[in-house]
Amino acid sequence: MRDNKVLRLTLSALFLALGILLPFLTGNNRQLGNIMSLMHVPVLLCGFVCGWQYGLAIGCITPLLRSLIVGMPPMLPVALAMAFELAAYGALAGLLYKALPKTITGLYLALILSMLGGRLVWGLASYIIFSAMGNPFTLTMFWTAAFVTPIPGIIFHIVIIPPILLALKEYRMFPLTQH
Repeated sequence: MRDNKVLRLTLSALFLALGILLPFLTGNNRQLGNIMSLMHVPVLLCGFVCGWQYGLAIGCITPLLRSLIVGMPPMLPVALAMAFELAAYGALAGLLYKALPKTITGLYLALILSMLGGRLVWGLASYIIFSAMGNPFTLTMFWTAAFVTPIPGIIFHIVIIPPILLALKEYRMFPLTQH
C-alpha cells in the first residue's frame, strides 16, 4: 500500500474510535479495565500501522477524549497519566518497529519494549501527578498497577496484536510505508 497521509489519518481515526469503544467490552468496570487494558490495543496498532507520530497523537488523545465523552477513566489522575503512557506506547511501537528487523522476533520485541516503555512513562507521569495532588505514589503502587494487575492484559496484547499485524501484512495494509 502506498504512503498515503489521508489513509493514515483515516486509520488513526478508526483506531481512536476503537480506543473509545473497546473498553465498553469490560462494561466500563475500572478494575476489569485495568486488568485487560483494551484501550491500549488500538493505540499500539496505530503506532505499528500508521507510524510513531500517529501512534503518539492517538495515544495521547484517546484516554483524554474518552474521559470527556464517557467519564471513564476519571480525568485526574487516571486519564492524564494514561495519556502519557499511551502516547509512549504508540510512539515506541512505531519507532521500534521501524528500527528493528522486520521479522516475527522483531515484531514481538518492538511490542514488548513498547509495553515496558509505556509502563515506565506511566509510572513517572503518575508519580508527578500524584505528588502534585499531594498524594503518595510508591514503588509498590507502581509495580502492582503496571505489572501485577495487568498480567492478563499483557498476555492478551502479546497474543492478539502480532496476529492482527501479520494479517494486515498479508493483505498489504502493513506497513503503510516502506521502512
